[in-house]
Amino acid sequence: MTNRPSLFSLVMSLPLLIWQLAFFLVPLVFLTAMSFWTVRNFQMQPDFDFGNWQRILTRGVFWDAYLQTLFLATSSAIVTSVIAFPASYAISFKLSETAKRWMVFVLIIPFFTSYLVRVYSLQVFLSDAGIVNAALSHIGLGPYPMLNNSFGTLVGMVTLCLPLVVLLQTFSLNFVNRDLVEAAHNLRCGRLRTVFAVIAPSAKVGLVIAALFAFILSFGDFVSPLYLGGGNPPTLSIMITDITKSGQQWPRAAVVAIMMIVTLLSVAFAAISYAYKERGK
Repeated sequence: MTNRPSLFSLVMSLPLLIWQLAFFLVPLVFLTAMSFWTVRNFQMQPDFDFGNWQRILTRGVFWDAYLQTLFLATSSAIVTSVIAFPASYAISFKLSETAKRWMVFVLIIPFFTSYLVRVYSLQVFLSDAGIVNAALSHIGLGPYPMLNNSFGTLVGMVTLCLPLVVLLQTFSLNFVNRDLVEAAHNLRCGRLRTVFAVIAPSAKVGLVIAALFAFILSFGDFVSPLYLGGGNPPTLSIMITDITKSGQQWPRAAVVAIMMIVTLLSVAFAAISYAYKERGK
């Protein structure tokens, strides 16, 4: 006998369904339709023309920006996850419950300030005469160019994602069965091997979801590529802005936006499928 959803559960799910229809599906349909419109005399006109898709997808500058954005987002997800894991591990396994609550509060504090303000403060650290290069100069190194390049963009993306990734990883590690860890130690499994053989596989879902959030936030980031990367090389978010400024070409910008959405959905489905693969078995 199959379990059918009750009327109450269906009614309670209606707000979420309405929310998704109103703020995701309907705008996505409109964005897709707008990608086929044409612009004449700086005004959009409803049409069904594939010219926008052909013009965008056949330009090398688009694919350069696409690969650059994909590379930065992937690098940000990897770097952020690697940096965050030791902190998440220490919070989850080494601190008391009171200390854990305080650390969670500390991790939430960065969200109290504007991301743009944090990016501007990073310019003070990363400029040629900034704090980092000044410190390196005392040991005979530098100055190193850290702004207006991919390195500056990556630093900004990691700064954006790191608190959230630490929180997600910490919540995931809190649910790891401590009996499995004790069993591994009783079998003379070293600490490092226990982390990779027991803890990481047990928290795989949370770790993958945290990296996925880092990828999504970085892939659509506009502030860091512009103010720390100098728009060089350009990313897809910057490309959308440039396209809309050149003759109000919103339909062509819609093509770029749809390509970004398709990429994010593909990566999200692939990551979630991988995260829950073992559970499905």
